[in-house]
Amino acid sequence: MTDWTWLRLCDSHELAERGRAIRFAIDSPQGAGSAFVLRWRGRAHAYINRCQHIPMEMDWSPGQFLDEAGIEIVCATHGAAYAPDTGRCVGGPCRGRSLVALRVEEREGTVWWLPDANAWPAG
Repeated sequence: MTDWTWLRLCDSHELAERGRAIRFAIDSPQGAGSAFVLRWRGRAHAYINRCQHIPMEMDWSPGQFLDEAGIEIVCATHGAAYAPDTGRCVGGPCRGRSLVALRVEEREGTVWWLPDANAWPAG
């Protein structure tokens, strides 16, 4: 069994409610890539940055994942829409699938990520 260590992602104040996400590099069974953490309804949520319709990065511009209303995560390529709190596809070509969630916690003004078998730090 591998022991994973919590890794610092950012200060809590860097994640504005329904604002720009913080991207970070990861390795996963599918290869090197990126992930992101955003704030939704007061909580930090993190996902591997890979659409479930076609495996490609989803942000419109670096860190911009939410639609204009700030309600759904939307893939910039094909418009697949995901719920920010669960990662579940709620519209578009990936219906019924979910983004791969990553375990994050906020403690003492810092957002932390616990890598696991799905994703770990790049490099």
